Amino acid sequence: MYAIIKTGGKQYRVEVGENIEVEYLEGSEGDVITFEEVLLIKDNNKMTLGNPKIDNAQVVGKIVTHKKQKKLTIFKMKRRHNYKLKKGHRQQSTKVEISAISPSKEAKSVA
Repeated sequence: MYAIIKTGGKQYRVEVGENIEVEYLEGSEGDVITFEEVLLIKDNNKMTLGNPKIDNAQVVGKIVTHKKQKKLTIFKMKRRHNYKLKKGHRQQSTKVEISAISPSKEAKSVA
């Protein structure tokens, strides 16, 4: 069984027991988080597709860690104008362990 969820403006394919790295999410390590924007759920031969998302579906996960990604270097330069600008940026991210995929909110979530 797998699901496709949307968080942080990106889509992720997730399975139970999998660790994914997403954009920074509020909460401390060990907190349980639910993803409400479930776009697709595939269970054996049955596929449920949302329009644009599946009503009453949720994916439950647990925050493992918060960290910063590798540094990106932004370098701007204009030739023969004595203009150089160098900046850096480190995007924050959250590592989440997926614990349950349920097609309805009433299903029990194991965290």
